[in-house]
Amino acid sequence: MTAINSVNLRAVVLDMLLENEKNGEFSNYLLNNALAKYQYLEKSQRSFIAKLFIGTIERKIELDYICNQFSKTKTNKMKPLIRSLIRMSIYQLMYMDMVPESAVCNEAVKLANKRGFSNLKGFVNGVLRNIARNKDSIKYPDSSDFVLYNSIKYSMPEWIIEMWLKDYEKEVVSDILAGLFKEKRTYIRVNTSKISVAKLEEILTKEGVTVKKTDIDYALEISGYDYLTNLDSFNEGLFTIQDLSSIIAGFNSNIKEGDIVLDVCAAPGGKSVNASLLTKEKGRVYSRDISYEKTDKIEENLDRLGLLNVDVDVFDATDFDEDMVNKCDVVIADLPCSGLGIIGRKPDIKYNATMDKCRELVKIQKDILVNATKYVKDGAYLIYSTCTINKEENEDQVRFIESLGFKCEEKRQLLPGLNSDIDGFFYARMKKI
Repeated sequence: MTAINSVNLRAVVLDMLLENEKNGEFSNYLLNNALAKYQYLEKSQRSFIAKLFIGTIERKIELDYICNQFSKTKTNKMKPLIRSLIRMSIYQLMYMDMVPESAVCNEAVKLANKRGFSNLKGFVNGVLRNIARNKDSIKYPDSSDFVLYNSIKYSMPEWIIEMWLKDYEKEVVSDILAGLFKEKRTYIRVNTSKISVAKLEEILTKEGVTVKKTDIDYALEISGYDYLTNLDSFNEGLFTIQDLSSIIAGFNSNIKEGDIVLDVCAAPGGKSVNASLLTKEKGRVYSRDISYEKTDKIEENLDRLGLLNVDVDVFDATDFDEDMVNKCDVVIADLPCSGLGIIGRKPDIKYNATMDKCRELVKIQKDILVNATKYVKDGAYLIYSTCTINKEENEDQVRFIESLGFKCEEKRQLLPGLNSDIDGFFYARMKKI
């Protein structure tokens, strides 16, 4: 695994980890860019890059905890390169059984030397070999300290666990933490304006993709593919990728053929796509977001899918649009949130979030909702949703919307670990009264 096709896979991961720590760029963007750059590698090699990179970030708190038991120099005092190198090496020792321990230690020493830290080769080698010899005797916090124990076990900041304990029972919080580490499946929304679900299943199967049905007739689970862009069905716009939790929210949005729909924070456009397919040619969807960077992503999806009944505009949802007052049959408000429900896909979120940031987001949500509720016709609907699982951003906001003249017809909190393998997600269908 050291050097295949002249590419040192561990060196690639090390560079990605350093970029992630230095510039705070989200891991999913770094990973996507790397996989695109090295798409000529075999699938197993790209999987090694992805597993080692994401796993090292996911388990960062635990990896530092382990390292600090065996190193006199604590991780927060190490040079960034040495810290990242040791973290990714400990991850291999603890979670990648197919990689020989000797290879982990030897390759780490070689990388330290190549990157100008020959004086620290002995340190790196000593720490890693000591951990490799004593893996089974690593001491973890006592499980009676629920917060500290689970913080280390699941690499979750203590304040997040404490916040969840205010909303959920301990057993539920344990399930959530474990659920965030479950392997995520890929779901698609069939472009029913171009093809039937049955016909797309047939085409995907011929392309070598494994297809499974879901409880929603126009949504499928797919696996066994390499690159989406290698599939003619994807390039021809026969489907779009969308997480099942988001699909479920769209399915329960009460959008009908001919409706006028406004999606106020639409990027990357999955809910606008769903609305377009439900309203059909007689309806109209207004898809908005705060920047051209975001709306470009929406338009890219719409162009590939060939959907023509969607108007895309740059618009800040905190600004009021007089022209849209009482014009909409459905307003989709999938608002900026803390994202704590999708930590399983974007592990950086748990390290970047703070309680103050969560509270700032609650205020932004309310500012947007004050405007969005005014765009809804009498008797029509607002669909409120977030990809988080704390009640201040979800249940409390439903009560706020009710204070603006709405009645909650349906709401649902989806939780990682408790609702199959899907992301944490919340939605509420609110009717204007």
